[in-house]
Amino acid sequence: MAKETPYYTARLHDNSLSITRTPSTTAQVVAAGALIWRLDEQGEIELLLIHRPRYDDWSWPKGKQDPGESLPETALREIREEVSLNVRLGVPLAVTSYPVHGKSKDVFYWAAKAPAYQVPAADEGEVDQLRWVSIDRARELLSNESDQLPLDALAAHVAAGTLDTVPSLLVRHAHAHARENWSAADELRPLDELGERQAKALVPMLAAWAPTRIYSSPWVRCERTVKPLLKSLDKKGVEVTYKEKKSLSEAGAAEKPKRCAKAVRSLLDRPESTLLCGHRPVFPQILEAVREYLLAPGQWDQLPLADPHLETADVLILQLSTGDNPRVVSIETSRPTV
Repeated sequence: MAKETPYYTARLHDNSLSITRTPSTTAQVVAAGALIWRLDEQGEIELLLIHRPRYDDWSWPKGKQDPGESLPETALREIREEVSLNVRLGVPLAVTSYPVHGKSKDVFYWAAKAPAYQVPAADEGEVDQLRWVSIDRARELLSNESDQLPLDALAAHVAAGTLDTVPSLLVRHAHAHARENWSAADELRPLDELGERQAKALVPMLAAWAPTRIYSSPWVRCERTVKPLLKSLDKKGVEVTYKEKKSLSEAGAAEKPKRCAKAVRSLLDRPESTLLCGHRPVFPQILEAVREYLLAPGQWDQLPLADPHLETADVLILQLSTGDNPRVVSIETSRPTV
């Protein structure tokens, strides 16, 4: 039997969270959502609770996965539908597991900072009340015991000062034509049919982290991997800084490894959501640059160090703490659904 590769993983810097999901370890029912937070006038954390009249309960915004969705896509869609907010996912918090009508169910939760200048609104039908509450008040109001687990995780981040984060996304380019079947220059080798589908499928998944600064190898297979994303962001009127970096290509990284590391560091140092698209042979150098930003020594082993590091079109999501000395709080991998 062929070994399954995970389509989603998540690790926290202190190993308080460790998630791996493959097709065979997926629950029969899957859902996703987030604990949406903001600071009140006194600088204290407030959380957004929803009341569902159908169940007469207080809970977190969440919902079931639709066919063809990745987990991050599900979380974004459900939050948009239930509370009318377009959030950016932060640190992964927890997975709650319980039976529903004789079936196994997993619910994946992230933290998500409430977007500035957006006002939440209840979805008519499924949600009839919204309430911003303190962490302590949320403990009292939550109707289901399982909803306490992601709350405990969020409270731990508040105590540790690791709740407010910014994502950096490291993407392996989508599937390309085989080297042995390509006679022209390798930098011109394009995506194949599968790769084109992967590049399109990346767009709604990457929306979960809303990148606004994108670096790519100039080689065709990387450029075409990010092209659908750039088109989508442009259509939405999102301002994006896009740069092609020769140092991220296979030849460039081999010739000038210090420039490759500098390009990676320049992204990780940014206080904005960033994305880098590169090649499998370059990932050892990319990850070596990431090493400088790890919050705990044990995180090195959480990275995909073994070749091929990531499958084609896989995304490595690093949530970095905000401030002058950004450090990696959590490490995730996610794969678009094709």
